[in-house]
Amino acid sequence: MSLLEVTDLQVSFHTADGEVHAVRGMSFSVDRGRTLGIVGESGSGKSVSTQTLMRLTPGARVSGRALFEGRDLLTASDDRMRELRGAEIAMIFQDPLSSLHPLYKVGWQIEEMIRAHDRQVGRDQARKRAVEMLGLVGIPKPDRRVDDYPHQFSGGMRQRVMIAMALALNPKLIIADEPTTALDATVQAQILDLMRRLQAEFDTALIMITHDLGVIADMADDVLVMYGGKPAERAARRTLYYRGHHPYTMGLLRSVPTAAGGADRLRPIPGQPPSLINLPSGCVFHPRCEFAMPHCRTDEPVLEHAGPPPGADGHDPSHVSACWLPLDAVGLGEDAQARRLAAAEAAREAGRRGRGKPSGHARPPEEEPGRRPEPGPGPGPGPEPAPRPGPADGPGMADGPRMADGPRPGTADGPGTAGGTGTGTADGTGTGDGPGTADGTGTGDGPGTGDGPGTADGGNA
Repeated sequence: MSLLEVTDLQVSFHTADGEVHAVRGMSFSVDRGRTLGIVGESGSGKSVSTQTLMRLTPGARVSGRALFEGRDLLTASDDRMRELRGAEIAMIFQDPLSSLHPLYKVGWQIEEMIRAHDRQVGRDQARKRAVEMLGLVGIPKPDRRVDDYPHQFSGGMRQRVMIAMALALNPKLIIADEPTTALDATVQAQILDLMRRLQAEFDTALIMITHDLGVIADMADDVLVMYGGKPAERAARRTLYYRGHHPYTMGLLRSVPTAAGGADRLRPIPGQPPSLINLPSGCVFHPRCEFAMPHCRTDEPVLEHAGPPPGADGHDPSHVSACWLPLDAVGLGEDAQARRLAAAEAAREAGRRGRGKPSGHARPPEEEPGRRPEPGPGPGPGPEPAPRPGPADGPGMADGPRMADGPRPGTADGPGTAGGTGTGTADGTGTGDGPGTADGTGTGDGPGTGDGPGTADGGNA
């Protein structure tokens, strides 16, 4: 069994504006010594999901299951959660300045956390442990800095203090909520290297929450991509970067600058993340997706295995994606992109012909084994117009066929067609034996363009 196993986690909040569906059916697992990266734009439900596991979302409506060493965190008592927080599950918050108390020295805050979980530890022992942890995370002169206040540390040093506090009791799981967002590149690299080293030393499981795919490439073993409160794709890190499937994942990868630079401009994802109060119907990503098909607007996809089938090169049993595109169209290459575009266009054409959603994740019906394409219905007839009087030889019907014994009409200013009516003049009368139109012509095999639509046999209004 995994150290942490989350199944169908759902979190919502009641507000004056409506119900906020922050997390909708999130499932994942983390093993000891492994790192799970959770990525997505702001508002995708990353932080809420992990704060809910720590029971830090008061007032939320929560359902699902979150088993930590076989015990459900969502139904555990308050006393049990106090025992777990800090000692077995630690959390590093995004902004250490707001997480550390400004009126207490950092050493005292670390000591308090140690003594709260182990009453047998004296103050001197707790202080010694605090100094040891500050030195472990790379803070110079820790025996002196232990008596400094949070505002006396730089941003990177404050983050190191938070990491020291999280690791003080050797927890089994650390949740790091965007720990490097406000740091410059050099300090960020130092923090990530520190976390990797300490994770290897203590065999700690790590959940890394970030919107930075560069951090995930450095740290994660497995990656979960979230959008609109739901998982969009989940896979091993290498699979996601080289054989990703979901268009949102592809958009995140294309918008990341590379160290080598280059002449190509970054390609941001158009539009804005959806409101979690008024979510779009169907696939929540369809308003921003370049491959959106008719059924994407009505049917919500579920997570299914993506990529090569079992036994093929590159098969990843953990790779799942929630998208209607062909499940084997993976990667950023031109061939995969062409397949996605072709599948999307085929589905749009099928929708225009009234066929509905093609089966097999946007596979065109003509490609399905043993199935022949069905012709779509022709254009429906327009409303029946009123008849107009014809020339002296006899009345003409506005949309009826020419009399069998009548001559084929011609016009003074243009030839008539072989089976249709002639061209009308400005005052509404036609030449020859057929009726004219006030301002348009009719053809022998299509609709007319006068005051009303023509029928399939060429009449006009």
